[in-house]
Amino acid sequence: MTATKAPEDLLRQIRQGNRFLLTSHVNPDGDAIGSELGLARLLRGMGKGAVVWNRDETPSVYRRVAGADRIHLGEEPPVGWPEKFDGTIVLECPGPDRTGLEDHLDELPVVNIDHHLGNQHYGTVNWVDPAAPAVGEMIFRLARTLKLRVDEETANALYLTLVTDTGGFRFSNATSAAFEAAGDLVREGAQPARVTRWLYESRPLASLRLLAEMLATLEIHAGGRIATARLTPGMYERAGASQSDSEGLIDYPRSVAGVDAVALVKALEDGTTKVSLRSRGEVDVERIARGHGGGGHKNAAGYVVEAEPDAAAREAVEALTAALATGPAPADVSESEAALAAGAADEAAAEPPPAGGEEG
Repeated sequence: MTATKAPEDLLRQIRQGNRFLLTSHVNPDGDAIGSELGLARLLRGMGKGAVVWNRDETPSVYRRVAGADRIHLGEEPPVGWPEKFDGTIVLECPGPDRTGLEDHLDELPVVNIDHHLGNQHYGTVNWVDPAAPAVGEMIFRLARTLKLRVDEETANALYLTLVTDTGGFRFSNATSAAFEAAGDLVREGAQPARVTRWLYESRPLASLRLLAEMLATLEIHAGGRIATARLTPGMYERAGASQSDSEGLIDYPRSVAGVDAVALVKALEDGTTKVSLRSRGEVDVERIARGHGGGGHKNAAGYVVEAEPDAAAREAVEALTAALATGPAPADVSESEAALAAGAADEAAAEPPPAGGEEG
C-alpha cells in the first residue's frame, strides 16, 4: 500500500488559518497525544495559534511530552471557542463520535487526519492514509511538505507516536516507512532513550498495582491461543489508580507464549463494558470491533457493549476463536505446533468458553 500525500485543501487551510483547535479520540493513546502536541508545536512555529482539547485526561506515561500540561481537558470548550478559531483538526480518530466532543465539531470546518481503515471521512477535508504506521508519521510528512522546522521536542513527540503505535517496532505496522521516519526524527533531535524512559521506566506505582490486580484475572482459552483479563472499578480503587493508569496493560497478556489474540474486558461505571482486542499476524480484530460499533486497526481494536462483563468476555472469546479458525497459523509456529494448537482449539470449542477477562 502506497502512502498518500497531504491534500492541497489541507495545505491551503493550514496556510490561510490563524488559530486551530486540535483534538483526538477519547482515552487518548500515544499516537493521539504525540500527534496533537507535535502538530501544535509545528503550527505555533508558523506563527499560528493552536489549542489541544481532549475530553479525557492524558495517561500518566505521556505527561512528560512537551506541552502535555497545556492540554484543555473535559467537556467544556476552551476560552474563545468557536469565535476565535478558524478550524478544527481531528487526529487519529475514525469517527466524530469517538472524540466525545462531537456536539461541537460542526461549529467550524473539520480537517480529518487519520490512518484507520474504517475512517468515516467526516471532515470538510480528509487525509486518511491506512499505509501510515502512525498518524505522527503523517504529521512529520506534513511538516516536510510545508518545509517546517522540526525542533527537538516536536521530534520527540512524533517519535513517541511511532514507538507506541508499532509496539516498540514489534507489530506488523513496523514498516520501512516507520523505521525511515524514526531515523529522520532522530536526526532532527528525537531522543529514543528519553522517550523509552517515559514509556517503559516511569510508570506510577498505582499502575503496577493495577497490573497485579488485572493479572490475577488472566485466563487462557482455545488451547493457549487466546487470553482474557479483566479490569473493574474495584480494582482501580484498591490500586489507587486512575483510568489513565491502565494504558498499555493489555500488552502483558499478549506477551504470553503461544497467545495470538487477547481480550481485555473492562467494566465501566455506567454499566457498560469495554472490550479491547489485540492480535498477531492475520487475526483481524478490527472486523470484530466494527461488528459491535467500534473500530481500530487489524491487530488492535476495541468496542463498548451494553452487556455484563461475563457475557462480553464469552462473546469476545467466541469471536476470537472463530477468527483464529479462519486465519493462517502464525509464521513463527511450526507445522506440528500449529496442528496441536488447532486440535486443542477444537477441544476447547466443544465446551462453553470459560468467562474471561480495555481500549482499542
